[in-house]
Amino acid sequence: MRTTGRYWTTARMIAAIGVVSLAAACSGNGGATGGDAASYPDDNITIVVPFSAGGPTDTVTRLIAEPMAAKLGGKIVVQNVEGAGGTVGAGQVARAKSDGYTVLMHHIGMSTAPALYKSLGYKPLEDFETVGLVTEVPMTIVARKDFAPATLQDLVTHVKANANKVTLANAGIGAASHLCGLLFQTATGVKLQEVPYQGTGPALTDLVGGQVDFMCDQTTNTSGQIAAGKVKAYAVTTPERVKSLPDLPTTTEAGLPQLTVSVWHGLYVPADTPKEIVQKLSEALQVALADQKVIDQMAKLGTAPVAAQDATPDAHRAKLDEQLGTWAKIIADAGVKVS
Repeated sequence: MRTTGRYWTTARMIAAIGVVSLAAACSGNGGATGGDAASYPDDNITIVVPFSAGGPTDTVTRLIAEPMAAKLGGKIVVQNVEGAGGTVGAGQVARAKSDGYTVLMHHIGMSTAPALYKSLGYKPLEDFETVGLVTEVPMTIVARKDFAPATLQDLVTHVKANANKVTLANAGIGAASHLCGLLFQTATGVKLQEVPYQGTGPALTDLVGGQVDFMCDQTTNTSGQIAAGKVKAYAVTTPERVKSLPDLPTTTEAGLPQLTVSVWHGLYVPADTPKEIVQKLSEALQVALADQKVIDQMAKLGTAPVAAQDATPDAHRAKLDEQLGTWAKIIADAGVKVS
C-alpha cells in the first residue's frame, strides 16, 4: 500500500506504541545461520506480515512483538510483504529456512487462499507449522457519514433497491474486508459493485472522504473512526457486542444473523522447523498475550487475546483445518476465483 498523505487511526497508534523496528526490505532469515534449538534465538527473528503497514494485522503483530522478544531474549523485526491477498508474504515464509528465524503472522486469509487462488504455490497444512492463535477480531459494517440508511435493516433494503449504484469497498481480493463483503452479499442475496483497494488504509480513507458507500472491516481499523464520528456504524459481526463499542448492535440483533464472522490471527513457521523452536515461540506468544499492555491496547481496538490454551500449535492447527473446510464451501457458493 502506498502512503496517501493521510494517516489513519491504526497507523497513529502504531507510532505511539513504537514497539519494534520495520525492516525496509525482506531479508529471509535476517542473516541467521542457526537452527540450533538450544541456542535459539542467537540472531534477529523476522515476523513477516503479508499486508500493508498500518493495517489491522500489522497492528496486532506490533503489539505482541516486543513482549515476545523480551521472553525469547532477542530482537524481533517486522517486515511488510504485501500483495495478492497475503499470498506473496505467506509464500515467502513457506520457502524460508526451517530454523525459526522467519515467522509469519497471517489472518483468516490463510484458510481462504486455497479456495480463492488456482495456483497458490503452497499448502497451509503441509508447508507450515502452526505456532498458536493470537486474537479473533470482530468486523464492523460501516458507511460514509452521509450515507442515507440509518440502520442495518435500512442498509439491506437500500442495497436491494440500488444494487447497481451502491459501492462496497474492500482491501483487495482475499482480504478480511473482501471476505466479509462476500458474506454480506450472500446473506442479502444482492450482488454489489465492489471497489478493491491495495490495503485497508486507503479503503477506509476513501470511505471517510465519501468516495465509496460502505465496507466491512475489522474493529482494529474502524474503532477510532467510529468513536470520532467519521463514519456511520451499523453493527458488529460477532454473537456478542464489543466492549469498546457498547452501543453498536450485533448483526443478529440488527436483523442479519447470517452475517457472523470474526478475523482470527495466528503465527506460523515453515514446515519442519524443530519442535523445540516452535515450542519456544509458542511460549513467548503466550507470555505476550498475558501482558497487560497488550490486553489493554487490544481492548481499545475492540478485540482481546485468545485464551492461553488456544495460543498453542495443536489448537491453532485444529482451527486452521476446520476453517479451510468452512471457507471452501462459502467461496465456492459465491463463485469467486482468482486466476
